[in-house]
Amino acid sequence: MKNQLHCDNGEGVATRHSLTLFCAGGTNTRIGVQPQRSTPSVTAHNLCAGLAADNGMSKTEKLLRELIALPSVNSAFLPTRHPRAGEQRVADFLAVCAARAGLEVDFQPVLPNRSNLLARLSPANKVRQRILLAPHLDTVNGSEPQFTPRTRNGQLFGRGACDTKGPLAAMFVALCELARSRQRPKETEIIFAGVVDEENAQAGSRALVASGLKADLAIVGEPTRLQVVTAHKGSLWLQLETRGKAAHGSRPELGRNAVHTMARIVNLLQTEYAAKLRRRRHPLLGCATVSVGTICGGAQTNIVPDLCTITIDRRTLPGETEVAVAREIKSLLRRKHLPATLANGKAAPCLPLEVNPRLPVVRQFLRSVGQTGPAGVHFFCDASVLAHGGIPSVVFGPGDIAQAHTGNEWISLHSLERGKDLLLRFFQSFS
Repeated sequence: MKNQLHCDNGEGVATRHSLTLFCAGGTNTRIGVQPQRSTPSVTAHNLCAGLAADNGMSKTEKLLRELIALPSVNSAFLPTRHPRAGEQRVADFLAVCAARAGLEVDFQPVLPNRSNLLARLSPANKVRQRILLAPHLDTVNGSEPQFTPRTRNGQLFGRGACDTKGPLAAMFVALCELARSRQRPKETEIIFAGVVDEENAQAGSRALVASGLKADLAIVGEPTRLQVVTAHKGSLWLQLETRGKAAHGSRPELGRNAVHTMARIVNLLQTEYAAKLRRRRHPLLGCATVSVGTICGGAQTNIVPDLCTITIDRRTLPGETEVAVAREIKSLLRRKHLPATLANGKAAPCLPLEVNPRLPVVRQFLRSVGQTGPAGVHFFCDASVLAHGGIPSVVFGPGDIAQAHTGNEWISLHSLERGKDLLLRFFQSFS
């Protein structure tokens, strides 16, 4: 059984199994996944009107406002069934807009009620090259007012404004404008992949790789201040544990204090080890880093603690491996006679990214945006997952990472529109 959503009458909301969209131009697109019920404010008419300029707003700004107003907080950060949890509302919204623009639309199930959105623009001739656009649909959580978009002094505020609903909006509008233009690529296929779960375990991008999807270039949407980024650091989370011997607080000499041992380890990591890492540098990324993020030890004040744990954030450079990092930390602790056990705190590798900026399609992108050389960023993102899965990947988008995850997240509207224009210019270079 299937429901039909008619984009021109403003009635109905997709609620059941497979969905056929009959939009402008008579395009029929089957989406083989069960969408969630949309919020009351998002009708079918709103969805299909999502890319129409209104009240002096550009299409890109209007779309970004719609996306901010549709919460898509990563489900790992909220209780089950929380009204702001999950990306599916945003995926359903974009699916209708994409179908209306004439794109082929599909969903890739990844996690329960969480699917990647795939929107494809096929060329006029045989496909000889493929470009993948891969922004993520999820955000971190925020306070209730952050999900109401507001504009002030040329800046649009709201959760996800720059990370990464702004880059997403720039990519999506550029692709839809290309689909409606006469300058469509002749032999280059462009796929928009709105992926889930980037903020937690990157399940969406890992599912794309596992599906066998291939591309000549992936452009991962993140706030890079419109710089084409070819390298970023890896993210390794480690847990260290020290063991001691419990004793009464009035007789500490009868015990062995696990917190004291850990305090010496923390000092060692933040001084001697950090200094060693500062001598390990990359031309685009600077030095590797270490940061002790959490510490937990002891049961109560009058008991000598027999257990203490810390978590470590270790940002890695291209060429560093998780095995090598664990080995050097263990070696350092042994030399200082500080017994501790070490464990990896992430379920899947988050490796550094470094793509060759001399690859022809990367060089073409750099030239298209007017950039003379590659750039690097400190943060980790989906580009690493795609690159290590065999897809050369860069990071690009409007906005500044300094605003991401903040209580007052914003993006410059000029940057937003400029990002859309630069992407459209790049797409049209394949015409």
